[in-house]
Amino acid sequence: MVPDGTLDRFRSDLDALVPPGTRIGIAVSGGPDSLALLLLAAQARPSEVEAATVDHGFRAESRVEAQTVADICAELGLPHVTLTIDWETPPTTAIQERARTARYDALAAWMRERNLSTLLTGHHLDDQAETLIMRLSRGSGVTGLAGMRSTATVPGSPALKLLRPLLGWRHAELEAICAEAGVTPANDPSNGDTRHERVRIRQALASADCVDAGAIARSASNLAAADQAIEWAVDREWSDRVSRSDGTIVYSSSEAPAEIRRRIASRAIAELASEGPRHFRSAELNRLVRTLEDGQTATLRGVSCKGGTHWEFRRAPLRRVAL
Repeated sequence: MVPDGTLDRFRSDLDALVPPGTRIGIAVSGGPDSLALLLLAAQARPSEVEAATVDHGFRAESRVEAQTVADICAELGLPHVTLTIDWETPPTTAIQERARTARYDALAAWMRERNLSTLLTGHHLDDQAETLIMRLSRGSGVTGLAGMRSTATVPGSPALKLLRPLLGWRHAELEAICAEAGVTPANDPSNGDTRHERVRIRQALASADCVDAGAIARSASNLAAADQAIEWAVDREWSDRVSRSDGTIVYSSSEAPAEIRRRIASRAIAELASEGPRHFRSAELNRLVRTLEDGQTATLRGVSCKGGTHWEFRRAPLRRVAL
């Protein structure tokens, strides 16, 4: 049983994200963070929770770990399913990125099958601090530095909610919840593999006495608020200075700050894009804005962009494929 004070704290965090009475799916890997989330949610919302474990098939132990989660769910009286990834060819490069995509695709399919609209994950404060440092090292802008949001959507499935109720909790607190419940989490060796950037950042933060992970996470929260304010300003600029005609989006460029203009261009291209991802690297978006400000033309994501006093965005003609 989770102590009353701890449970009340979790209820408050969860209720702020999703109202009681909502059926919830939980992604449970078997590690301490997701197991603690499972224990907390099972006690806070006992009749509203279902769990799923994704078995990527990378390690022989993963099947046993998934069965352990299934056994814990059975003891808690919660429905559980193991989702096994059937790789046509297991990835040998960008393994974590491809595993993440496959994981969320499998979870989204499970949610639709079970008529669940909300997924909880066990991301916590220390994850948030690691994420901000990783993005700082890449030169990310405000949106990236805002880190993970407590409310988001399942990657690749914008109609499904992704909630992170543990962003204010430390990893050590979640380990303690598992220990007090007599639950032994799985030990994924990849969490100590320094070939992964996140592992290197985690180890660096743990050894740096002058760095406060809690303060870093608060900075991410502050940046999220700043990002929200910028989006509010972008909405105003879009409403006042963007028009549409015959499939063309026209922005009457103003003296708005550069970041506002960047986001206007990004939003217009995302709306018209016919190829490639809908998100943009800062470098390519910066190059595009410089081109438009110089009155030149460029094509990005299948969108023809023309600069000058008015920025025009329209779908580029389809490229012919030689036979």
